[in-house]
Amino acid sequence: MKVAAKPVSTNQQGNHDDLAEVVLRHLRSPFQKPLQAHNREAFEQVQTQVEQWAGPLILDACCGVGESTAALAEQHPEALVIGVDKSSHRLARHASYQTADAGQRYLLVRADLNDFWRLAVAAQWQLQKHTILYPNPWPKASHFRRRWHGSPIWPYILALGGELEMRSNWSIYLTEVAAALALTDCQASLQPLLSQHQPMTPFERKYQQSGQQLWQLKAKLADDGGFLAAVNCE
Repeated sequence: MKVAAKPVSTNQQGNHDDLAEVVLRHLRSPFQKPLQAHNREAFEQVQTQVEQWAGPLILDACCGVGESTAALAEQHPEALVIGVDKSSHRLARHASYQTADAGQRYLLVRADLNDFWRLAVAAQWQLQKHTILYPNPWPKASHFRRRWHGSPIWPYILALGGELEMRSNWSIYLTEVAAALALTDCQASLQPLLSQHQPMTPFERKYQQSGQQLWQLKAKLADDGGFLAAVNCE
């Protein structure tokens, strides 16, 4: 018998009070944490294939078991799709979720995205599409700086450009992302996903089966990233 997924429990009633202050601070200063050698090595292996690829590039961040990566490869056979997750355990389970047919291109990479995103910006990647479908919102108000848009890595996510798509079962998480994007004059659309939509990840499937509402954010990011002082400082 499957146990129903618990809904998000939070002490926030709306967007975090410090959102604008924290996001703007990160936009104005570079992320100075040293890069780890194993993340650099993983990126360099991927970069070799990216340099040989002349078509569109899609990044599936926090890809978990890679189900969404394979689905994106099916949806975009013209693109090279790269799924990144820091968990070797989750990536090792990919065979059970593989759906893409021959001729569709995707790679799965084990790396910490805090390093991978910075390396991708340094290599001047420009994405067609960027998905962050893992719905981990860190719902306690005291944990705001652990959410992607509250962390120093946020400017690098923006600098990669393309269409950003995020999904979550906590609407405040995504209204915060929309507010963070608005600080750089980027407008986002936020919509509920239909209860019978086709899930792209095991998390979506679990929440759907538990009757929880899922939400989707989409935004078109700037391709030049010229407003990002944090990235330009490096």
